[in-house]
Amino acid sequence: MKYQILIARKLFILIYLLCGNLLNAQTDYAPDAGLIYPLKEPLNTKDTLDLQSLIDKALPGDTIKLKSAVYRGRVVIRTGSIVIDGLGHSIIDGGKKGSVIKIRANGVYIRNVIIQNSGGLHDYVDSGVSIADSSEYNIVENCRIRECLFGVDIMQSFNNTIIHNEISSLMKRTTALKGDAIRLWYSKKNKVQYNYWHNVRDMVVWYSLENLFQSNKGVGNRYSIHLMYSHNNRIQNNYFTGNSVGVFLMYSEKTIMTGNVIANSKGPSGMCLGMKETSSNQILNNTFIYSAEGIHFDVSPFVPTKKNTIQDNEIAFCNIGMKFHNKQEGNLIRYNYFHNNLISVFSEVGTANLNTWESNYWDDYAGFDRDDDNIGDNPYVLFSYTEHIWNFDDNARFFYGAPILSVIDFLEKLAPFSKPKLVLIDKKPIYNWKKQLKKRMKEGYEKKVDF
Repeated sequence: MKYQILIARKLFILIYLLCGNLLNAQTDYAPDAGLIYPLKEPLNTKDTLDLQSLIDKALPGDTIKLKSAVYRGRVVIRTGSIVIDGLGHSIIDGGKKGSVIKIRANGVYIRNVIIQNSGGLHDYVDSGVSIADSSEYNIVENCRIRECLFGVDIMQSFNNTIIHNEISSLMKRTTALKGDAIRLWYSKKNKVQYNYWHNVRDMVVWYSLENLFQSNKGVGNRYSIHLMYSHNNRIQNNYFTGNSVGVFLMYSEKTIMTGNVIANSKGPSGMCLGMKETSSNQILNNTFIYSAEGIHFDVSPFVPTKKNTIQDNEIAFCNIGMKFHNKQEGNLIRYNYFHNNLISVFSEVGTANLNTWESNYWDDYAGFDRDDDNIGDNPYVLFSYTEHIWNFDDNARFFYGAPILSVIDFLEKLAPFSKPKLVLIDKKPIYNWKKQLKKRMKEGYEKKVDF
């Protein structure tokens, strides 16, 4: 009877995974992302007005209020502390050449305007807004950036804020040939908050330190955030869905990633979070659901003594909850909620037991809690019995929940034909997740950060 229930549960998970996109599409996890003030098309779109002359005449402290019209872009702002306000009814058009707006000053504020039609050259990083030359304290707020190769490019600039914008790339291009929603290059202490990017290639952070990415929404892209050689960044309360990869940390250290929801990562290798040769990160209180992989580890941590902490996350309805590309050690994995995954943890080579597994909840734990301390009386031990089937053919994983493979799995456990591989041991598995959640909330776990 027990194994009939397990077979039924696996079949249910398969159906749920197939329907996951439809179910999750009805849920809005980031209601505040995107525009907060409506933008309208201008009344006059035939005639274009000159914007550069208005900028050249402006003095620090001036506000340029745009008419309901189309203004010629490819402008350069070299005067600091000016405001360009589109008042929600104007367009700045780049004419499909170069960057629409270049900011080469401090304290510039652009708001409430549609920015469109940059050039399409990657080597020139044609953008809707380009911030460079150590420019600081600039703000781009409540703008719709459309038909621009790159949305906002921040190069060697600091303390800028990109907030409440809607960003898309060149719609006629394939994803690989589009540009990035926001691109940070050698830039520090910038804030990217409450933006909505869609139909772009990536959102990239290269060689950039101490930036904040908060409450953004990314839909239908390749990488929603891709960090490379970028340390001490914070990614919190974002919602990413329908991307190939939610967040990818590569050669980056000390990332704090907390409160994010990442769902429906596309394709057979779609992942919510990827970690490659990255150390000293804290992955706290996130939700990873409806994807091929919840978390992918590839030589992470890169330095075993610089542990990654994976704590208080929900990992659910994935083909594989956590996948280890190699025989990895140095991760602290505790207080996580594993449920309704086809495979909770999978290690391609060797075991995952060199990491520290501590007080996680496993929905397939077959044990008791006789002393009512909410810790299973026996350790949770995960073996791999049937992995050799899909080691030779990845497509076989599609049938994992089918009755025949469940029967094979049962027979392997009953009388293994070969020695099963130990995947992990959690010595103190959580027995009841609701009790654990109440306890952790009283402890204020959402606010705990080690550095």
